[in-house]
Amino acid sequence: MLLQTIADYAIREQTASLRPEVIHHAKRAVIDWYASLLPGSHVPPVTLLEQALVEELDRGRARLGSGRRATLRAAALLNGAAAHAVEFDDIWRDAVYHPGAPVIAAALATAQAHGASGERFLRGVIVGYEVSTRIGDAVMPSHYKYWHTTGTVGCFGAAAAAATLLNCKREEFMNALGTVGTFAAGLQQAFRSEAMSKPMHAAHAAESGVLAALAAAKGVTGVHDILEGEVGFGAAMSAGADWSKATLDLGTDYRITRITFKNHGCCGHTFPSIDAVQVLKEKHRIDHRNIRRIRIATYQGGLDVVNNYEPEGDYQAKFSLPYVVAHALVYGPVRLDAYGPEKLGNPAIRELMKKTELTADAELSKSFPRQRAAKVEIELADGRRLSHFQETRKGDPEMPLTDEDLNDKFIELAAPVVGEPAARSLLAKLWQTELLSDVDFEPAARQPARAAG
Repeated sequence: MLLQTIADYAIREQTASLRPEVIHHAKRAVIDWYASLLPGSHVPPVTLLEQALVEELDRGRARLGSGRRATLRAAALLNGAAAHAVEFDDIWRDAVYHPGAPVIAAALATAQAHGASGERFLRGVIVGYEVSTRIGDAVMPSHYKYWHTTGTVGCFGAAAAAATLLNCKREEFMNALGTVGTFAAGLQQAFRSEAMSKPMHAAHAAESGVLAALAAAKGVTGVHDILEGEVGFGAAMSAGADWSKATLDLGTDYRITRITFKNHGCCGHTFPSIDAVQVLKEKHRIDHRNIRRIRIATYQGGLDVVNNYEPEGDYQAKFSLPYVVAHALVYGPVRLDAYGPEKLGNPAIRELMKKTELTADAELSKSFPRQRAAKVEIELADGRRLSHFQETRKGDPEMPLTDEDLNDKFIELAAPVVGEPAARSLLAKLWQTELLSDVDFEPAARQPARAAG
């Protein structure tokens, strides 16, 4: 039975000696999560959710990204949404999955509520990543046709992390995952509008995970064949799930060491195209006013999500390949400031969007999700055609962000929210997580909430 093997791994991980490399990469994941959490805590839907859940706030031992105290479940939910709200959170490429938002939200809230040490907290994060990334691998690529993996598979990661921090025994761990599998949800239709539903997928996954784990720790039973059962998760949400992947090298090969960290503030499917455009722009000193045509060939699975020539607002613009490529050519790096009204309405950007042609490349489509690549050709007014093949994305395991890159990203995103001194103090503390007696990571200073975009 799959959950039995997974639970056996998780119980071993509660006391096993972890390699320094694994601990280091777990801290990288937490630092990247905080980089997304802090700005995400001050924009909708999180600011609105704080109003909706006001009875759950200013009490409890867990803490929100905004600094407020909260109950365990409310903190998991709100921080899960916040970490996904600005589209800068991490990716497990093979499953098209953002593990950090649900897993770390659940782990941190549980650790804070139960007074766990930093080392114990990291163990929960590691188990959540290792379990959920493999479940995601098992149901891909068909799962991604309708389902948002962060909302579905994220439930298992959050439950695994919380159950580890609650010191769940083997049967309890199986019950936690068996129960949370019935909560798994998150439809891709949420990507197709300006609605705020997508961050709620990560929120639901984090909150569902801690609920399932808390219930299991008190004796609530779950379905032990929820993954591979005749009408279970795999049968309902994928076509031909390969469950051998769910336990492959579990406990020996750590997926958390190969996580993608975002280098652009938008959908990850746009990244290879942005990277390619940036290479061409820098190499050939391209002036966007001299561009006649932009041709982008990439993978179909990505185009299904980002083929939007008429984004209606800042959220849709993050999922518009024509927009983010045009922004890169006109303004440069695609960061959090790329979606204000002035840029969204810039005639130069809109004109470049009209000149952009998107096509699905058959070979690149076959390589999805393991490879994210793009072929970009820019035709200039003088007749020159400049091309670049971006084989992977900056931030992927083959072209990773260094620790220094990650530090720069953290300060860039956190300093405008809490101030640079507080951001640097928090960053230093996060790099020492495994040595801490608790994980009450409140920044030293906070600034008022700000509007989206």
